[in-house]
Amino acid sequence: MVVASWLNPKDPNATSPDRLVAFSVVHPLGTDILGRDTLARVLAGAQNALYVGLVAVGIGLLIGLALGVLAGFFGGWLDQLLSVLLETLYALPALLIALLLGAIFTPGATTSMMAIGLAAVPAFARVARAGVLSVKAQPYLEAARALGMGNFRILLRHVLPNILGPLVVQASLAFAASILAEAALSYLGLGTQPPTASWGRMLREAQSYQELSPWPVVWPGVAIGLAVLGFNLLGDGLRDWLDPRGKR
Repeated sequence: MVVASWLNPKDPNATSPDRLVAFSVVHPLGTDILGRDTLARVLAGAQNALYVGLVAVGIGLLIGLALGVLAGFFGGWLDQLLSVLLETLYALPALLIALLLGAIFTPGATTSMMAIGLAAVPAFARVARAGVLSVKAQPYLEAARALGMGNFRILLRHVLPNILGPLVVQASLAFAASILAEAALSYLGLGTQPPTASWGRMLREAQSYQELSPWPVVWPGVAIGLAVLGFNLLGDGLRDWLDPRGKR
């Protein structure tokens, strides 16, 4: 938020007589139909996308990690029960969850964060469960039990540190998906509500007058594409860096 304000201190919701300007010194990326500065709104949309993505990924990571660790570590009927729960949740996309939450609560950024976070839970749970099952097969876990360590201490000292790498990679990839989902929900009116700037809502608003000026459509689309591409590349880089099989 501080960086965005430093890059462009303009109010993203301030209107002006300069409407649908393509490029100018005052408005480097032009203005929309209401005369609002496009650069300021793109930067404000970036703040909103990062905030929603961070909270949504946090929700998915915390819930998914807890469920995956419980299912993988204890196994048995608990593993089967949680697997059925996660498969059911996996079948519900973020859009459907947002519709359900929007019918109960008011559509907005909070609803979209909850929907995106819940939709990301199964992926985090699967990564956590697979990591726990891999760690359980290691002999040092049996040595820890022989030394009298309890389950909680074993989880904290031996299991969680060894599964953080894949979870970090999954979080980076989920962040990219969260940005795209937030833009889609805002475009459909289920996400961030006006006057807060959102890339998806900017696309929806600019679509009605794109024949007059295409630039208000181009810039939020470019921002979404670059953000998603950047976090996907970050996830790929983290996977290669944290994968010991790829190191020589």
